[in-house]
Amino acid sequence: MNLHAQLLERAAAGRPLRVALIGAGKFGSMYLAQAKHTPGIHLVAIADLAPDRAKASLARVGWPPERYAARTTAEAGRSGTTCVTDDAAAVIASPDVEILIDATGSPAAGIRHVLACCAQGKHIVMVNVEADALAGPLLARRARAAGIVYSLAYGDQPALICEQVDWCRAAGFEVVAAGKGTKYLPVYHESTPSTVWPHYGFTPGEVAAGDFNAQMFNSFLDGTKSAIEMAAVANATGLTPAPGGLEFPPCGVDDLPRVLRPRDEGGHLHHAGQVEVISSLERDGRPVFRDLRWGVYVTFRAGAAQGEDYVRRCFREYGFPVDSSGRYSAMYKPTHAIGLELGISVASVGLRGEPTGAATGWRGDVVATAKRDLEAGETLDGEGGYTVYGKLAPAADSLAAGALPLGLAHGVRLVRQVAAHASVRWADVGFDAGDETVRFRREMESAFAER
Repeated sequence: MNLHAQLLERAAAGRPLRVALIGAGKFGSMYLAQAKHTPGIHLVAIADLAPDRAKASLARVGWPPERYAARTTAEAGRSGTTCVTDDAAAVIASPDVEILIDATGSPAAGIRHVLACCAQGKHIVMVNVEADALAGPLLARRARAAGIVYSLAYGDQPALICEQVDWCRAAGFEVVAAGKGTKYLPVYHESTPSTVWPHYGFTPGEVAAGDFNAQMFNSFLDGTKSAIEMAAVANATGLTPAPGGLEFPPCGVDDLPRVLRPRDEGGHLHHAGQVEVISSLERDGRPVFRDLRWGVYVTFRAGAAQGEDYVRRCFREYGFPVDSSGRYSAMYKPTHAIGLELGISVASVGLRGEPTGAATGWRGDVVATAKRDLEAGETLDGEGGYTVYGKLAPAADSLAAGALPLGLAHGVRLVRQVAAHASVRWADVGFDAGDETVRFRREMESAFAER
């Protein structure tokens, strides 16, 4: 509760947290917009494959050119300015950097950066939830062994959900479900970059005039991003997916305690202690009343033992939403500020040595699933593309089925047919067993198989 005060102390002492950002896209740019206003922070370096793009992002969010004129991290460290480069490895190795932010969105790059941080003794904040969904449990384990902090990114929904789960448990409640809202209809699983914009209501003119990435937006729509984020939440909190994955029940904030409770008590959940995403649309396309499309939630319940009537009465007295029994209630946050909130993770990691969420086990996995009938010889195009979407599965079920993780379903060729909406398996594709990302994922499967 006192991060700002501690940042002010670091600023006054001339000992700011020394931070570097890898990837200056949308999320990174949002962080940059706030970093320039945050005391006790020195952004030493920005590494991006296109340094000119990074400089354009800095200019767009109001950084004066003299603040990012340093040619090296050493020069930036001495002058209090920022170096812009395309050499991420050199930034990680720099003695002038203590905290890395990976905002690349590339699973392969994310794994590589975390391992480099382990070797160099640098903390890392993982905006790159794609890498976390692919191999986060082993990455977090490696980070702990190396004595560094590995953290999910505050502002992104998984870290905000982890915070709500922690609040709930620390207050003595049993977590029944946790997750987020999104816009969902079953047909969206078949959406492609060519068909995505009408689902958002964007006209061709608006798309042409804006800075829109069709494949990225499609991953938000086709269920992939929801699966990725809920895998991260499951692995960080101990909550688990339903056997069939996410079901996206339509639900508004007033109905959270009723819908997000177990089926045997009249709700929608397969079990108590589940991750789930709720839809802002009814199945016929009508908008849900008081939807939670941009927010996150947790549902919880008072104990069943005699004497718990007092807690139920308190729920009612203080305006908590409750189900008909009065036992189930909910807390929610209606919005998330994405990269604008990322500084909370930076401060928590640098000042407290604490992550804002991190994997503690392997409980959820994201399985590559065919969008249509796929033929042998086709090449998969990964997250948000034309061939596959990501589906959440219990990790044990994914492992038993030999399912191909979504994070590796890019640029690999099918060696056999896969029916629409069926899981793609390792045996269905030709993959390079020597690839470092494949090897790391296989190592994680072996390391957590017994669990």
